[in-house]
Amino acid sequence: MAQPLITTEDFMKFREFFYRKTGIYFDESKRYFVDKRLAERVRESGSENFRTYFTMLRFQASGEELQQLVNDMTVNETYFFRESYQFDCLVNSMLEEVAAHKKPGDTIRIWSIPSSSGEEPYSIAIFLLELWPKIEQFDVEILASDIDTSILDSAKQGIYSMRSLQYLPKTYLDRYFEPHSNQRYQIIEDLRQSIEFSRVNLNDRNDTRRFSNIDIIFCRNLLIYFDDISRKDAADTFYDSLNHGGFICLGHSESMSRISPLFTVRKFPDAIVYQKPRFG
Repeated sequence: MAQPLITTEDFMKFREFFYRKTGIYFDESKRYFVDKRLAERVRESGSENFRTYFTMLRFQASGEELQQLVNDMTVNETYFFRESYQFDCLVNSMLEEVAAHKKPGDTIRIWSIPSSSGEEPYSIAIFLLELWPKIEQFDVEILASDIDTSILDSAKQGIYSMRSLQYLPKTYLDRYFEPHSNQRYQIIEDLRQSIEFSRVNLNDRNDTRRFSNIDIIFCRNLLIYFDDISRKDAADTFYDSLNHGGFICLGHSESMSRISPLFTVRKFPDAIVYQKPRFG
């Protein structure tokens, strides 16, 4: 069957629609990737052409096709202990400062977005268990969110290849994983049950308003896919979600200073992070 034709006009219409829905902006360098994914969805949905597919995409009441397309358009390449210097900063500096303003037994909330297939939130959990001495003194909640529903299902299952686990020390692999089929490993049930996974579109305030009283946010390598307006909106969302004195970690090529004036730069020994000012 011939590949459905995606014209320049089609691409521009879709780009504007997808941007309004997700905040993700595809420039011309992503044209081949977008065209390929769109053509696949036109074919698999049984649509005659892009025009009929795009009409269905916009007006389908259930939103199922839009979610499937979002799943196909988002990139989910990650691994355990990625940019681990930020996890060092978490247990050595950020958590110590957060805990100093709480009482034993209080809740500390950490939010990982996008959580992708779960490597980041599970890495956070392992770092806390292994390297933060005060873990028993507080009720730590780890929230994990992504816009991709299929990748969230994978994260909840917690089954990984050695490619995802290549930087994990063997002692941690033995302690927190069990052998699975085809040379893969599954993270132990206690850790799978300890993390709350949920679908969240960062561009939709109806999705994000339930996230409040957060102490630390990991949002790494997502804002590079946004334009300036969407980045600013995301920064505002994170600011509203954080407690005063809370922290946010971005990817190594991202800078909150270029996005929003709301946050203070904090230079810790292990990493540079951003803080919502603590008033009073």
